[in-house]
Amino acid sequence: MRRTCVTVAFLVAGLLRVARAGDVSGAPAELDHGRALRRSIRCGRAHSVILLIGDGLGDSEITSARNYQVGAAGRLRLDTLPFTGALTSYSQQENPPLLPEYVVDSAASATAWATGHKTSNSRLSTTAATDQPLTTILELAQERGLRTGSVTTAELTDATPAALAAHINHRSCEGPADMQACPQYLKANGGRGSIAEQTVDHHVDVVLGGGSDRFNQRIDGGPYSGLTVTQSAIAQGYTLVENAAELEAAVPGRKLLGLFAPGNLTLEWTGERATAYPGSGPQRCVEQQRPNREPSLAAMTHTAIELLAAGDARFFLQVEGASIDKRDHVADPCGQIGETIAFDAAVGVAIDYARRHPDTLIIVTGDHAHTSQIIPAPTQDDHSPGVFSTLITADGAPMTISYATNLPGRKQEHTGTQIRVAAEGPHGADVVGVNDQTALFATMADALGLRRPEPEAGFLPALRRLLGLD
Repeated sequence: MRRTCVTVAFLVAGLLRVARAGDVSGAPAELDHGRALRRSIRCGRAHSVILLIGDGLGDSEITSARNYQVGAAGRLRLDTLPFTGALTSYSQQENPPLLPEYVVDSAASATAWATGHKTSNSRLSTTAATDQPLTTILELAQERGLRTGSVTTAELTDATPAALAAHINHRSCEGPADMQACPQYLKANGGRGSIAEQTVDHHVDVVLGGGSDRFNQRIDGGPYSGLTVTQSAIAQGYTLVENAAELEAAVPGRKLLGLFAPGNLTLEWTGERATAYPGSGPQRCVEQQRPNREPSLAAMTHTAIELLAAGDARFFLQVEGASIDKRDHVADPCGQIGETIAFDAAVGVAIDYARRHPDTLIIVTGDHAHTSQIIPAPTQDDHSPGVFSTLITADGAPMTISYATNLPGRKQEHTGTQIRVAAEGPHGADVVGVNDQTALFATMADALGLRRPEPEAGFLPALRRLLGLD
């Protein structure tokens, strides 16, 4: 292992020398990555892992947010991570022979990194066709005594957070009253219960997001039958917080359940939605739309880290910026960009923590690609057949964003292209190259010293095998 570290260190040192020699621009936006690179090739275990997921965060979403907020030559916080790669994202068909489904949904993609296994769209941490549970990274972390957390701007029962602590055949089974597609999972039938019930029963240390309507449904079986899911959480030792002030006052030592909205949290920005030719705009977005009683994603991330890390404890935390995807679906460029900027602020919180605690592995990625595209200015003869809007960016220039994966007025769709991943910290270099989403499970499990599928995936394991050091 030490020989591998030395070899990789020399390789990276060479890359840094080449980069410095070729950099004649002096542009301050191209930050000094040297220290971050050296931290990210450190061997040994990560003390903790923070996984940040931008739902629907493809390259187009990153680029449009960057252009709008800081200009084409500017950089977001997520742009400053030293190691970057790409992840393929596809699922399986539900029935044998389990052929690839090239456009993945959020449930199957979350299952991929949470368990290291492919499944079919709509499933959460269960196998396609056979409906067997798949062990998650959160469960492995709990087995090893790590604290665990999940933060989202969606309902806590939405697909991305749900994959960590729920095993169920369909993502729609969010609360005890929503079990039409999952009768075998009803607690009255001896099953694990809905996503909300399973999330609480997993005793995740910190869970923050929306979805109180799901948690206020009554349980139909088991030891907490007749209680709401929220009441069962309190009975199992959770402290309930319902606004930003209560969250800020939270203290370590008790499990924390934060439910800040009946459904998804409020959008940060609003503006005109995209329309058919000639399109909407030109416009600047209306910011600061989230009510003060709701915490921002950055604030939830900060509190979650503080609580999980108290006493120098090891932890695994997943943070999701959920509504990038939701605003892409409805062709809302200002909503989409505002949620991306809010997600980037949460990334900044994680980066700042890791700079003070360099044995923290940070991974930032999306779960799937999406519909938005930056296109040339439309004319009467040449324009997108979909809907589009023109925004005025930080550069003072117009930027036209198009949505055309469905007919105007219909829900826009995910796309099947690979997505960006970036990392910093121990094993951060594992994301370099083109890997599958399932490789994230191996990277995180390896970094934390947990059980993982073999062979290892990623840059450093591949380099060790190439050099014959395994």
